[in-house]
Amino acid sequence: VLQSSNSLKASYEDWLLTYGLSVSPFHLRWQTALFNRQFYSWGRWKPRFLYLWFSVGMVFGIVAMFGSVILLGKTLLQTLTQMLTEAPKAQNDRMLQVVVSVPSSALVFLLCFVLLSCPHQQVPGVNLPVSQLTYFFSAILISGVIHEVGHGVAAIREQVRFNGFGIFIFIVYPGAFVDLFTTHLQLISPVQQLRIFCAGVWHNFVLGVASFMVLFLLPAILFPFYYTGVGALVTEVAEDSPANGPRGLFVGDLVTNLQDCPVYNVEDWNFCLGDISEKSQVGYCVSAATLQQLSFPARVYRRLDGTVECCSNNSLTDICFSYSNKLDSHLYACLPARKVIEASRVCRTNMDCHKDFVPSFCVTPSLENQTRLIRVKHPPHIDMLYVGHPMHLQYTVSLSSFVPRQNFLSIDLPVMIETFCKYLISLSGALAVINAVPCFALDGQWILNSFLEATLSSVIVEKQNRELVGFLILLAGSALLAANVALGLWMVTAR
Repeated sequence: VLQSSNSLKASYEDWLLTYGLSVSPFHLRWQTALFNRQFYSWGRWKPRFLYLWFSVGMVFGIVAMFGSVILLGKTLLQTLTQMLTEAPKAQNDRMLQVVVSVPSSALVFLLCFVLLSCPHQQVPGVNLPVSQLTYFFSAILISGVIHEVGHGVAAIREQVRFNGFGIFIFIVYPGAFVDLFTTHLQLISPVQQLRIFCAGVWHNFVLGVASFMVLFLLPAILFPFYYTGVGALVTEVAEDSPANGPRGLFVGDLVTNLQDCPVYNVEDWNFCLGDISEKSQVGYCVSAATLQQLSFPARVYRRLDGTVECCSNNSLTDICFSYSNKLDSHLYACLPARKVIEASRVCRTNMDCHKDFVPSFCVTPSLENQTRLIRVKHPPHIDMLYVGHPMHLQYTVSLSSFVPRQNFLSIDLPVMIETFCKYLISLSGALAVINAVPCFALDGQWILNSFLEATLSSVIVEKQNRELVGFLILLAGSALLAANVALGLWMVTAR
């Protein structure tokens, strides 16, 4: 039995070796030489152009190394400030945000940060729904592959032997790596080494810029099939959304207004909701005759937060409105919301309602703090009246700025392209920033060592002393990175 088991084990190991597979706890790795010819073809294509390309990448990698240290330093100070203040700023105000630990290159990539540029933009680590995991892992894999392709092509350009390319999965995170002949790598000059070591960071930056350009030019790219600038198209309404219902929003509806705020695209939708949540509740112009006709006696009482309620709790159609006249500034009336709001002009004071030379009042919904009454126009359907926090409406309704020119075109395709580009920008940019940090086991370690060899060899003659300087810088960079990770994770879990 023992002999049979050993034979089976040997056969299994031979099979793994034949197909370039390596299996260990939490780690699956595949390496192949199938793509070597393609890599050599890329590395020998237009040598002069590649020399300029990777020379620019070398400059970028060196600048990114210093810039990443400054960025991590500022982020650490921001995190410490938030910890010491009683009312910390929102996480969206931070320069960097911890996302998740992921593997990258031939090493285990310790963590990934996302550069936050827009507080309303969904990004990994801040709001990563299960439905978007495919985008997340695909962007990680593509960013890792492009990163390693940069190293491989640059190595072949510098006459370093290329052994193979591979893909791995660490726990559930995908990554890529290239296998280079170490002896060749050590024999070339420090400047040549810099072109190779900086190539991964450079290619991630280029991928991020390319994704941004696709995102920016998407309306022009999709113009023959989709038009924009006419409203925000509803693509999904969550089951638990307050906008779900017979008089709510449906997939395919085109939202054109939120209150008096015009909506031409998704950015307008987000801006209008943010503006509505920050400002006080708007009122609606109602003539004195209509007000007298619609209102009915009701008991007035104060809620716990100090606001006033004058309608029955059982009513689903009536809302308590407040208004003022020349004699009293605190009058309340329980009115049917839809009859009051439909065909009414929004207002802030009674003066806004005196344009029609008809005695009118500006009646304002008397709602709990942070709650708003919002009129959503989505013609040709009847206006949706929403009562609640504006952000609940934002988080439970998905929209697109692209409207199909033909019915057979998918309304989800532009959203899929937009979302994937945003993930590529975030994760490829993250890979570039963090890999440039002078830290052990990251590209920044090799970039720093080659940079010191190229610049300090005439100043610090002894190689051991240069290595000591590099070791101390790497130690400081690793400590800075570890401090950001530790405090960042603490902020995420503790808050």
